[in-house]
Amino acid sequence: MVGRYARIIMDYWFKRTFGEEPRKRLLQLFLEELIPERKITNLTYVNKEHISPFPDKKDIRIDVECTDADGSRFIVEMQVARQISFYDRAVFYSTFGIQQQLESGNSGDYAFPTVYFIGLMDFSLHKDSDEVKFRYLLKRDCSDEIMTEHLQYIFLELPNCKNALQPDATVLENFCYALRNMETMTSRPAELKEEIFKLLFESAEITNFAPEEKSKYEKDMTTERDIRNYISYARLEGREEAQNEIAKAMLEKGIDKAIIASCTGLSEEDIQSL
Repeated sequence: MVGRYARIIMDYWFKRTFGEEPRKRLLQLFLEELIPERKITNLTYVNKEHISPFPDKKDIRIDVECTDADGSRFIVEMQVARQISFYDRAVFYSTFGIQQQLESGNSGDYAFPTVYFIGLMDFSLHKDSDEVKFRYLLKRDCSDEIMTEHLQYIFLELPNCKNALQPDATVLENFCYALRNMETMTSRPAELKEEIFKLLFESAEITNFAPEEKSKYEKDMTTERDIRNYISYARLEGREEAQNEIAKAMLEKGIDKAIIASCTGLSEEDIQSL
């Protein structure tokens, strides 16, 4: 059923919410909550498709990518289905962000603005934790000595938001809760009073969608439900290896690769290879 607010963690709707000019302020506020030590200004969206220079290697397409005033690059990915190799995927994607930084011919200087990979996960790799934010830098083994601060990884595990809506809840805990649950809400909770939530709920309100967006959303919700039913049935049958089989069946029905990726945990590149 379609309610007041959209399920914006789905592929197209996540990109619409955080990756389009009218909602750039929302993205800025989100990044500042994640990286509180810096002020982020003058965000500019950049090309999200990266072609590998090697013909037989993977290309990638990123959900949201932007730079700020000092050239720092932010790669933002939403992953709904559980993906054990998501950290490895983050490292792979971040290398493309680094390659965009250095100008040709500047052979002596390898200093580049910081690249941040930001992964939002609708599953938990730290199941017993009530922390939602996990931040990683490159450090010396068995030491706090940092190798470089110019490559950083930040992950939000949405299911860990156990303290959301409590008096001592952080903005990020409430943000994770809102992303996971807003499709079932009839109004914005009073606890979510900051600007970031006002913008988030406005962007997700279905009455604000253009007619063609409403039609697409209803179709996407139906498709996602059908895929999840298919996956649940396969698992009941004991066919845990059925991801590829499911993806192939969905491709044959003409379902968008991004939706299949969101529901199965396969990457769009893996689905393309099928």
